[in-house]
This record gives sequence, C-alpha cells and structure tokens, in this order.
Amino acid sequence: MYNIKSRKLSHKIFKKPQVWSFASAPCLHPMKVSININKPGTAPGLIFVAPYTSYEAAMIGQTGSLIMDQDGNPVWFRPLPSRYIQNMDFRMQFFRGKPVLTMWEGTISGTQSSNPDLPAGDPEPGAYFQIMDQHYTVIKKIKARKGFTADVHEFIITRKNTALFTAVKQVPADLTPYGGPQDGYFDNYSIQEVDLITGELIFCWSVLAHVDPEESMLPASSAASSNNIWDCFHVNSVEEGPDNTLLVSMRNMWAIYNIDKTNGEIIWQLGGNQSDFILEPCAQFSWQHDARYRGGNRISLFDDACCGSSSSPPEGPARGLILQLDFPTMTAYADRTYYHDPLLYVPSQGNVQKLDNGNEFIGWGQESYVSEFENAGNTANEPSVNLIYDMQFPKENLSYRAFKNKWVGMPLDPPEIEVKVMCQEVIVYASWNGSTETDAWQVLAGFTCDDLSVVANGVPREGFETKIKVNFMGPYFRVNALDFNGQIIGASYIVCVG
Repeated sequence: MYNIKSRKLSHKIFKKPQVWSFASAPCLHPMKVSININKPGTAPGLIFVAPYTSYEAAMIGQTGSLIMDQDGNPVWFRPLPSRYIQNMDFRMQFFRGKPVLTMWEGTISGTQSSNPDLPAGDPEPGAYFQIMDQHYTVIKKIKARKGFTADVHEFIITRKNTALFTAVKQVPADLTPYGGPQDGYFDNYSIQEVDLITGELIFCWSVLAHVDPEESMLPASSAASSNNIWDCFHVNSVEEGPDNTLLVSMRNMWAIYNIDKTNGEIIWQLGGNQSDFILEPCAQFSWQHDARYRGGNRISLFDDACCGSSSSPPEGPARGLILQLDFPTMTAYADRTYYHDPLLYVPSQGNVQKLDNGNEFIGWGQESYVSEFENAGNTANEPSVNLIYDMQFPKENLSYRAFKNKWVGMPLDPPEIEVKVMCQEVIVYASWNGSTETDAWQVLAGFTCDDLSVVANGVPREGFETKIKVNFMGPYFRVNALDFNGQIIGASYIVCVG
C-alpha cells in the first residue's frame, strides 16, 4: 500500500532533531515540542494531541495519538503505519463510569486526494471511532450508519453510555441555483447517536433536511476546486444540552444551532444570516469550531475568524470566546476572550476546554500551539495577560484539537529495556509506553538468567526513557518499574548482552 518513496521520506524525517528517538523503544518517533511559557497556576493533568500535517508539508515524526506531560515529554504514543492515516479528536472521556480514550481514525480527504497510493471514492475509507480502556486496549469500534461515513469532527460519550457523533456523505445535486456546477454534490452531514451497549442507532438528524444551503457563507462556486463538492454546512461540533436538546456548530454557516431532539426542529440560531440573536460587536464570530454549553446561559467556542476559503480574508485574529446569551432581549454579549500572544490567524480547527481549576485550555488548530489561560482571559490589545502556558509543535505539525486531563494509564505490555556496553561502562535504558504510575526503576543483573540481583534501585524516572549507569557487566539484565510506594508494578523481559 505504501511505496518505497514514502518509507525513505519517513526515514529522513526521523533523523531530524525535532523528533524523539529512544533506545528502548526504537519504533516510536513522536514529535518534540517546545514550551514557550510555563507559569505557576496551571491545572494538573496530561496533554492529549493527535499530530498530523497536510500532504504538502513535511511531517515531523509519526502521526498518531500522543499523551505528554506539561514539560513536553511523551507519556504514551501510538504511531500509525502511514502519515496518510490520522487520529483526530483524541481525548479522555468516561464510559460506564470509567475513564477511556476515544479518537477518530481514518484518512482525511486532503491527504487522500493528493496521494495516489490510497484508494479513490470514499473520502475517508475505513474511517471509524474507537474507544480504548486504561490498558490501551481497543474495546469498541463504531462506524456511521445509513450510508454516511464517520466524520473527524466529533465523538461524544454521553451519560447514557451512548455515542453522539458527526457523519458525512456526498449527495448529488444541481448546484447552479446556488452558483455552483450542475453536476455537483452537497456535503451533507448527519448527527447520529448509537447505544454503545446494544449497538442500536437511536437518533439520526440530517442537516440538509433542516438547514437551507442558501445561507452558507462559503460560495457554491468553491465546489469547482473540490471535486464539485460544496461543503456548505461543515458541522464540526455537537453536544447534548438540557431538555433533550443539542448544540450544533456549523463552520460554513457562521452559526450555532440549538436543536430539539424530539422533533428535529431548530429552536434557535446564533450567528449567520438568519440569527435569532443580535450579536454585540465583540460577540460576533465566524468560521467557528467547538461550541459548548457553559451553564448560566453561556456557551464557549473557538472563533477562527479566518479563511473558510481561499477567497475569504481573515475577519480578525483567532480567539477563545465565551458568550453570554440574554434570552429576554435575544442578544449575545462577549463574556470572556482568550487571545494568543502573538496573535494568530487560524484558517481551521481549534477548541476551548474548561479545566477543573477554572482555567481555559485552547488548542489552536491549524496553528501549531496549545495554551492555558487563567479564567479572566485577555484582549487582543493585551494578549500576554493571563496566558500562563504555551506549547508549540515543530514546523507545520498540527492537532485538530488539544485537551488536558488527569489520566491513569496501566499498559498490559511489559516495560522495555535496552542495554549498551561501551568499554567498561554499562548503560541500561528503561521505558514503559503509557504507564503513568511508574515513579522509579530497579535494575537487576546476573551471570545467568536464573540468578539476577538488584544492581540499581529506586532510580527516579526521567521523562519517557530513563538512562541508568550500572557497575555490573551482566550479561543478563532486567528492569522493574516501581510505583510511588516503591512497589514493583511491571517487569521487562530478560535480555542478554555480549
């Protein structure tokens, strides 16, 4: 499936200094990040991203799902077999009361259309959502129904143990009434809900049946440059609300919709050409992502304000935005704003996450940054105010969203060990991909594999891989992972050197 050229390209990429390499885990090459700001007051937790890049750009490291600590050290990395396959919307959620990892996996349209080695037809062949438990074992795979394809943008596990997600398919249509090609297609989206226990499809809502494409901010003429497909809606987030409602963001409508799940009707629209609300000047948004309920008649969103098409100039710098909705006057006000320093112009993607300590965590989408802000936020005139953490990816690496959560990972695979002998010096390398509970390492060595003794004990874990010098030539070695109480929680295989 993958040609020799792509393999050679990957080999060159891995030699770059912006990529991690580990003696004990030679198949893992996640990107290295830079920490620009790290001030006191950040929320505890690990950082969840899914690095990828466009086909035209050089990928730094491997695509896949990546958990990092706040210093940028990898904690868990699951690489994918090709840069043309991506994970999106990688996050921690809860299923049946237990923490799990969720993600979309497939081939995004932009990379497939440029890659002759991947099959044509379905824009995201084999796309699906998956759920992993705390042992990093896949326990569920979910695909879209009714002829739709699982879409990259959203996968939410509800309190009812159902999966609420977005899906997409192309619908043939004459687009000339809208200014597009005659032999065109609507990019239609649906919102689907599946019972994760029974597998039953319990809800399906078609956007094309309820929203007029005429109101799109993306001209139908744009279809000419995208295989005659008009992405008039571009649904990019959905969330359950009170009273059996859904909050739905549609980027290319510049609008957020409140949907009645009972009858499928639109209760109100915020933004766009048919807004039911008056948006005060500071509350106006465009090309937005990630609309979320915040309580107290507030919602948050990532305001891209930029570049839904090549012909649309930026409306302004991107920002995290929290809106206050005044229903008696049907007016929306800006409650908080969060700008990056320096200001960023973000053509797509991005999200805003409320953290447990009240801070806001922002993934900047197509711009390669992840930031944390104190709750009070800032303004475009003073973007450095309340910006207390900032991470930057290498070059053109991206992550559709970024999250911060407390996570306990307990891998089933054993710890990894590599031993190198240089002259009279022995260096042991130890790592355990995904273990959050390893605090220190113990090294055992011996003349035979049946008679190993401790030669180094309680060596503090340092980042992903710990380098340990020992004064014993072996030739047999093993490492034990120790938890915060000094108890053994994992043992590597025994290796023989020499």
